[in-house]
Amino acid sequence: MAQPGSSLPLPLRALLLAWLLTCGGCVGLSPLQRAHSEQVAVAARDSAVVCDQADACAQPSPLHALAARAFAESTPNAPRHYALLLDYGQDALLARINLIRSATTSIDLQTYIYDEDDAGNLVLGELLAAARRGVRVRVLVDQLSAFKRVDTLAALAGVHANFAIRIYNPVLHRAHINYPQYLLAAACCWRKLNQRMHTKLLLVDGAIGISGGRNYQDDYYDWDPDYDFRDRDVLVAGPVARDMGEAFETFWNDRRSVPVADLVDVADVLLHEGVPALAPRTFERPRRVAAMSRDASDPAVVQRLGDAVLAVGPVHYIADLPQKHRTSHAGVAPATAELRTLIEGAHHEVLLQTPYLVLSKPAQQMFRALHRQPDPPRVVVSTNSLAATDSFITYALSYKYKRRYLREFGFEIHEFKPFPRDAPFDFAATGALTPDGDAGHAPAVGLLTPAGSSGGRSGGHAGADAGNPDANIDAARENTVPLTREYSALRYSGFAANEPVPLKRVGLRIGLHAKSLVVDEAIGVVGTHNFDPRGDRYNTESAVVIPDSAFAQALAASIRRDTAPANAWTIARRPSPPILSGMEYQLAKLSERLPIFDLWPMRYATSYQFQPGPQCPAPLPPDDPKFRQCYRPVGDFPEVNLGVKSLLTRIFTAFGAGFAPVL
Repeated sequence: MAQPGSSLPLPLRALLLAWLLTCGGCVGLSPLQRAHSEQVAVAARDSAVVCDQADACAQPSPLHALAARAFAESTPNAPRHYALLLDYGQDALLARINLIRSATTSIDLQTYIYDEDDAGNLVLGELLAAARRGVRVRVLVDQLSAFKRVDTLAALAGVHANFAIRIYNPVLHRAHINYPQYLLAAACCWRKLNQRMHTKLLLVDGAIGISGGRNYQDDYYDWDPDYDFRDRDVLVAGPVARDMGEAFETFWNDRRSVPVADLVDVADVLLHEGVPALAPRTFERPRRVAAMSRDASDPAVVQRLGDAVLAVGPVHYIADLPQKHRTSHAGVAPATAELRTLIEGAHHEVLLQTPYLVLSKPAQQMFRALHRQPDPPRVVVSTNSLAATDSFITYALSYKYKRRYLREFGFEIHEFKPFPRDAPFDFAATGALTPDGDAGHAPAVGLLTPAGSSGGRSGGHAGADAGNPDANIDAARENTVPLTREYSALRYSGFAANEPVPLKRVGLRIGLHAKSLVVDEAIGVVGTHNFDPRGDRYNTESAVVIPDSAFAQALAASIRRDTAPANAWTIARRPSPPILSGMEYQLAKLSERLPIFDLWPMRYATSYQFQPGPQCPAPLPPDDPKFRQCYRPVGDFPEVNLGVKSLLTRIFTAFGAGFAPVL
């Protein structure tokens, strides 16, 4: 008897075989399998608690104490909050660890990415320690970026009675999908595959929370030796934490949030091997981890963060809920609607920071209408350059529409450099190595270690030339290995389309990841929304909105630092050609409007570098008459080693407009 499919052509047989190999992930567990898997996990959970005190042996914390102060000082009509901008990666990690240790009743953690590197393992160890001393810990992670190993998830399923972990929106009923399964999911479930939980929240005791751009991975905390993110969170204590808690509960109890024991690949481990032991935590740089752990228990170090806290009044937490992912969902999601309302209400200035400047059609219409007002507000945008971004495909769409952004929307765009000279960044903590194997010789900066000190508390060390930071940073960067890692949702699949582009110089690279907004220096917003089509349509997003002038001015100062000439290039129109400039402009405009075949070689704008001098004492906006006297053009893609990736950028500019909604 002929075997099934034996009469099929070879390509179709190969496709059928691939389908059969992956289709096991198309079917979920039976009710009996699910019940058995859950029983295995529950039976293995340790219920012992190492503390018998009412406060779960919580560590005293000046940050946690802010919550009690805020609630005591609040009235129903006049809420009090305390807010702290977390610009520095080291500060953001220290604040998280300190708050986890200060928890007395509950910890809720919600994130898009959770990696098993030094930062991820350090925080996981703290969460488990909190559970063992009597704190209820719940962790909710999006499927596409939830830990590296299925065994880790299987171990966490049965690690302790006070610890629970769920995966959001698992396509194919699995915790992990490999690349063939990803293609299968794209073919069968494209909409579900793209509906991701981009929300990030750490909530302690329902009273104090941290929200913003950071995930749980080394590159968000200045701990990666190749590529790190310039990111931002906000810590807020007070009544708004109740809204954060309600949003988390909605996510946790939604049918899309699935206990890991109910997923096919995790259950396979539990049913055949039982609950595995959690692998011992190993760290690539244990001394750095130990230093951070010590600092998180040092009242003097933590108090440096507390000293920067601002007292504010009302605070609003806006969050897209899982209802956004229902088929019946219609209308504009809450986070998108609130952000648009704030921007539309601007009178003087909109200061916008996003790593990916790709706007949805409604956002484009909003900015176009704003610019057409009789006295439009100034719109300043801080975003990534091609050299700094971790997603060159997304940058290509931004590059395509530069004319529209500058001319039709009136944007003043500043693109972040890959080697910023004055960014809030702790170079010493990265572990970036010179050929001699020594850590980079550069002084740490930040609230943990003020600029000009002798070295970093949380890793690395300063060299003898610590008095000249620029020289030290440049020397270390020029000797480190080139970037080779990937930072996309598919980073474990081997798919490398979103790797940063090669540069002319090698060294530790910084990419912008912060998502923030300031309106009229009166309202400050720190959140997860990239102000892009994906945030509008697919991702759940969140943001903390603080209508306080002192907070807004502090946030504005932080963003303006990223737009300074030391840290960013300014985007402006090219000089008009000497002849036929009108025809050239119209042809370029026509080409830009094409969804494909945008092949016009001359783009509207290019990058400029400020040149200080007696006639140019301070940076100028591109519409200033003296702009071209004080700025020199440095090309469309400064610092980029022109090659395959640059060619691909131009290809996506020409043919990739259709990808905008999902990038």
